[in-house]
This record gives sequence, structure tokens and C-alpha cells, in this order.
Amino acid sequence: MDRRTFIQAFGAGAASWLSLSRANASAYQSLRSLNQKYIRDNSPDGKYWEAVQKHFCFENDLVMMNNGTVGPIPEPVYNTFTHYIRIQAANPYDCYAVLPQYKDTVRQQLARHIHADTDEVAVTRNTTEGLNLAAHGLKLKSGDEVILSSHEHPAGIQPWRLRAARDGIKIVEAKLAAPPKSIDEIVSSFEAAITPRTRVISVSHTVYLTGLIVPVRELCEMAHRHDILVVADSAHGFGMLDLNMKSLDADIFVSSPYKWGFAPTGLGMLYVKKPVQDSLWPLIASSGWDTLGSAQRFETLGQRLDPLFFALEEAMKFQNQIGKKRIERRIKTLAGYLKERLHAIDRVRVHTPDDPYLSAGLTAFSIKGVDPEHIVNFVREKHNIVIRTIGRESDNTLGVRVSTPIYVNMDSIDRLLDSVRYLAEKRS
Repeated sequence: MDRRTFIQAFGAGAASWLSLSRANASAYQSLRSLNQKYIRDNSPDGKYWEAVQKHFCFENDLVMMNNGTVGPIPEPVYNTFTHYIRIQAANPYDCYAVLPQYKDTVRQQLARHIHADTDEVAVTRNTTEGLNLAAHGLKLKSGDEVILSSHEHPAGIQPWRLRAARDGIKIVEAKLAAPPKSIDEIVSSFEAAITPRTRVISVSHTVYLTGLIVPVRELCEMAHRHDILVVADSAHGFGMLDLNMKSLDADIFVSSPYKWGFAPTGLGMLYVKKPVQDSLWPLIASSGWDTLGSAQRFETLGQRLDPLFFALEEAMKFQNQIGKKRIERRIKTLAGYLKERLHAIDRVRVHTPDDPYLSAGLTAFSIKGVDPEHIVNFVREKHNIVIRTIGRESDNTLGVRVSTPIYVNMDSIDRLLDSVRYLAEKRS
């Protein structure tokens, strides 16, 4: 049942839904027209992306180049989300009697979006929830080993540390360079850490510290030869990359659609490969945890904010109207432009690989002798560009991190680069 039929059949604000449909129609008509005009161009520049940018609602000429923390919501998604929030305010009955019945359709769309089977996906609250589910739900015993990289996010470390303190599992670290030079270097680092007690590799697919894209497919090929499960933290992957679960072959894969995926905060994506589901315990139990024969058993959280599901559907629709491959190509084009010019600036060190297979929309760098906090403040005050500090001195990752999403243009990157040159030259 599609959403139009669903809403009309159950009478949940049919008139207001028609108003919503009309409000979003102009945005999608604009995108369809653009796609037709640039049908032969996989990553058009100029007018195409300027037109896409107009569907975002930035205030005061803000240039948001830190959607790696939280991203913006385009107009159609905002319209949809607030529409269903309004239903909750005006008719709470529909929130528990009508709207939840559409969730299965959204899960089906989510599965198609990431090339998975419907019974392998669940909608969580964020990446952290999915990582905790893996760390505390997998069947492990004292002495079992879990390999983490040296560049994991706290949400990819602390759940395993808690499990180690509680159950006596052992955490082993695989060292990653900043940046690593090759796929083989990365995979070999993990393989060298394997022992007969290794049960799990838990790794950032999209490394928040450096922007590295870990070659999960190759890592899984190696790990599965050793009968080791792979948990992938792809907090930035949803919306930044054209994700394909069949190709990547991770056993558990988690992401946060509110970073690059145009969805509101409070939405997470969980993928659990079908053969692994019986080896994973739910962490929160309500009706269905022991009877649902799918990944849905891992989201038995009780009452949810159902407008988030509709917003996720709209966010996927917005991505699909542009094209996921086109989005990924554009993001990598912008990042490649930024890295190429950063390399040409004296005193700047880029922490992110140049290889587009090992990098995407996150670029990390440092300026010798310049405090990263000063860089962040300078570009915000001068150009209203938002970036963030990142990293640690201890592993040579201390610097700043820049996101290059599709609503950013070359002019904004050039203004950022002007500030970097100024700060580097001033220091020298």
C-alpha cells in the first residue's frame, strides 16, 4: 500500500496530506527537470547543483561544511516531518492507531535503498544504538577477542569496553596510519591482529577522524575466511555513498541518516545479515523480541516518534530523485578538488587518502603551528563556514575536518582555501 492509498484509506488527514503533496511537488518537478536536462552528465556542476541547493533552508548565508556531525533537512523532508508532527498535535489517535501500520512499507523502501532484504533492516535511533546492540547482543564469552582499529569513534569503543569489563572479553587494536597507503595495508593490519580467540572485527567504515573509507568488502573477504564476524560503523555512509549490503558483505552494518542522508536527528539504520540474526540478542524487549523472524526484533522499543519514519521515507525519495550514484560522485568530486588544492599549500598536511575508493566526503587536515580551534573560528567569522576540530596529537590526527556535501559549491571551497592559505602564510 503506497502512502496516498494508506492515508486516504484510514482517513488520517487526507486533506492535509493533499496539501503536503502539493507543497513537495514543485521541488520534485524541479529535480526531474534538472535530471532530464543533464541526463548525460553523471556529476553536473554549476546550474544543476545551484538549483538543488535552493531546496535547503539555510539562514544568513550559512555554509554548513560539518554535516558529518548533523546535516540539514531539505524542504520536502521538513514539510513531511512537520506535517506528521502536526497530526500528533491535532489527532493523537492516528499516531498509535493509523501511522504505525505504514512502518513496514518504509522498512521495505529502506532495504531497497541499501540493496538488502527487508527482513535484514531495522530503524533505530542512531549509529550508537546499533553499535551497542552488536557489542552487547553478540554471543561472546570471557577470553573471546574483538579487534578494533586505532581510529574508532567513542561509540565504537566504549560499548566493547563495557562488555570487556562485564564479561571479560579482550579488545585488540589494529593500527591505522593517517592516511594509509593502500587497501592491502589496511586489511593486513587487521589480519595481523587475528588469533585463535578472535570472534569479531568492529571497524569504522567511514572513519570520523580522518575521512578514510575502510575497504569493508575486502576486509570481510579476509575476516570470513577466518570465520570472524564484521561489524561496520558507517555513521556517515548513508547518503554519502551508494551503499550496497550485498556487495559490502558486512554481518552487521549501522549508519545515521541525519548526517548525509537528509533525515531528521533521531533516526538510525541497522542491517543484520539474515544468518547472523539468531546469534544476536535484542537489548530492549517488548512484544515481538522472541517471535519476529526478522531484524525488526531489534527495534521493539515501544512507542516511537512515527513522523521520523515518514521523514526517512521522504529523505530517501529526495536522494533517489537526484540519484545516489550522482550524489556520491558529486561529493567525491568536491572532496578531490579540496584535497588537491590543500596539498599545494605549504605547511598543510592532509590526513585523508587521495584515492576516491578510500575516501569520500570527509577531508581532515592540519596546518603546522596553527591551533585547529583557531582555524575553525577564523573561517566561521570570515566566511560563515562551519567546520570542526578533530583528532588527537597522540596518533597524529589532530586537525580540522571538512564535509563536502552536495549543497556546497566550488566557490565555498575556494573561500575556505583562501583562509587556509592566509593562516599558513601568516604562521610561516
